[in-house]
Amino acid sequence: MTYTAALHAEWIKIRTLRSLVGALCAVLLATVAFSVLAGADTDGGTADGASDPLSSVFFGVSFGQIAAVAFGATAVSAEFRGGALGLWWCAVPDRVRWFAAKVTAIALPVFVVGLLTGLVTLFAGRTALGARADQLTWADGMRGVVGCGVYLTLMALLAAGLAAVLRSGVATLGFLVPFLLIVSFVIGDLSGTVADYLPDRAGQAVLHTGTDAGPGPWTGLAVTALWAAAALAAGGWSVRRRDV
Repeated sequence: MTYTAALHAEWIKIRTLRSLVGALCAVLLATVAFSVLAGADTDGGTADGASDPLSSVFFGVSFGQIAAVAFGATAVSAEFRGGALGLWWCAVPDRVRWFAAKVTAIALPVFVVGLLTGLVTLFAGRTALGARADQLTWADGMRGVVGCGVYLTLMALLAAGLAAVLRSGVATLGFLVPFLLIVSFVIGDLSGTVADYLPDRAGQAVLHTGTDAGPGPWTGLAVTALWAAAALAAGGWSVRRRDV
């Protein structure tokens, strides 16, 4: 089976599995809902809400990324149940080709949904902020929209690579979700700028108007991309070297 045929087959699986479609919908719903709640808060939703309206508008990305991570982890880990992966490798003997098709089939829908999420969040968040949104330029807003799409895609790919190594969606989510919601914030408070180079904190720099320390907006996304690339490289090695 060629790469194109494998990609087409992977796309059919993704769009027909309710759990994966539901995860994509949750990316949009969770991000927009929490961003609106943050914007409607009298303090701007964050400690620096008044000085950083872009961060307030895209506050919900911290929660929407959990759905993106779940999508990436589930899309890969599902192949390791019931011997399904062995059948796929009969059709696509080149395991690297199969993994590349799987990764592409994960990245494309997340990127599209991420851009849509960013656009809806921008308008909804600006509305919720009211007069405070006047501080936010449309150039910053568009940067946030694009950054939202890229960031969510990278986090989904990070989860996909880790799931290929661990071969378990539960183990992957059991590690990433507490890390994103708890550990990263604790480490950030204790270690200063070192934590700014963790995958989530670095990537979310693009969702801030300015950064006093750590990587800049696009440099931060590049750091997250390196984390995702490392996870995918490890996942590809695991798929190639280990048996089902």
